[in-house]
Amino acid sequence: MLKTENLNQNSKREFEERPFHRFHDHKLPHHKMKYASLGIACVLAFGVALAGFFAGSFYYKAKLNANSVVVKGLAEMDVKADLAIWEMKYVVTGNDVIAAQKQISAQTEVIKNFLLENGFKENEITIGRLDTNDLNANPYRGNYENNLRFILNQTIIVKSQNVDLVADVLNKSGDLVAKGIIFNSDYGSPVSYLFTKLNDIKPKMLMAATQNAREAAAQFAESSNSNVGHIKYANQGMFTILPREQTSSATESQQIDKKVRVVSTIEYWLK
Repeated sequence: MLKTENLNQNSKREFEERPFHRFHDHKLPHHKMKYASLGIACVLAFGVALAGFFAGSFYYKAKLNANSVVVKGLAEMDVKADLAIWEMKYVVTGNDVIAAQKQISAQTEVIKNFLLENGFKENEITIGRLDTNDLNANPYRGNYENNLRFILNQTIIVKSQNVDLVADVLNKSGDLVAKGIIFNSDYGSPVSYLFTKLNDIKPKMLMAATQNAREAAAQFAESSNSNVGHIKYANQGMFTILPREQTSSATESQQIDKKVRVVSTIEYWLK
């Protein structure tokens, strides 16, 4: 028969004799403890100093980033139109559509010969389509004996890079009126003078606008005891073509001489 009492007593004695106190009583030498405490203090001090450095650095940069100025730079350039489009619209009326068509065809030949004789080339002249309007098809037209039934409209378009020639021959168009040709002037000026080389002058004008903006920023910086830094933001702005002679009734497309303008918005850093 097993003696459980002896086993329990042995286990109890073994348990009581376990040396827990050895772990608690173990201590480092005094000089090693001193060096360990000093190392921990150095690490903590370095961490505090490093955190303070980054906090101060970001604060400085944040203050610097707030120092900027927004200015506008203006650039203007006088240019000359390099393309002219002349639309000659003329009309013939009558009660006989066939006779009216023959009349307007004859006028087309007269106008074409007039243009060729004054220096235009064949490929600069385009004859548009013939438009016919039958007034009897209009239900709101009154019944008058003297009203003509048909209205025929024809257009000849001159497209030339010789803008001076267009302007000169336009002044001679009265010779065609003397030959019985009736022009339709309901559409305003018959000639449009265009400037098509804007892309060629854009780089030069943007450079001038940027220089003008920097000069304005420099004046502001001088008054605030600062210096102008690099560009923070830039918007080139919209190019505008204006009549060189700007009057109340001036229209850009009717003038050969024009003015191109651009206003750029630029933000500079101040340091």
